Amino acid sequence: MQSLKVVEFDKLDTTIQELLREATKAREFAYCPYSNFSVGACLQCEDGTLYRGCNVENAAYPAGICAERTAFVKAISEGKSKFKSLAVIANQEKFITPPCGICRQFMSEFDDITVYLAKPTLESATVLKLSELLPFQFQLNSDFTF
Repeated sequence: MQSLKVVEFDKLDTTIQELLREATKAREFAYCPYSNFSVGACLQCEDGTLYRGCNVENAAYPAGICAERTAFVKAISEGKSKFKSLAVIANQEKFITPPCGICRQFMSEFDDITVYLAKPTLESATVLKLSELLPFQFQLNSDFTF
């Protein structure tokens, strides 16, 4: 894997700074009584609209939903289908938290958006494309060959 691009927070575009701040706010609403692992996400649509999402756990673990998919579902349910970027922030102070495999596949149905991963301190953000997170996503009726 190529080296990751890390950008200092104050060097990011103000729109991206807001996206990261909103992801941090979304984390505050997480319902995670089982893992105590709160995650917030904020999705920027092509038209600039922002949708926040948080993880919501359930005692039947597979019934839960991640913050990233929550943000996408909220946007899609409001008629949005073109997306620009996504910020993800979890409660790990020493590490960034990338989307899980299910979220990566879910998001790959849409655009190859830019993903910003940051620690809660918002000192910097790791910046990459979704296709870098999931280089060989499943595609229905694909004639993909190596």
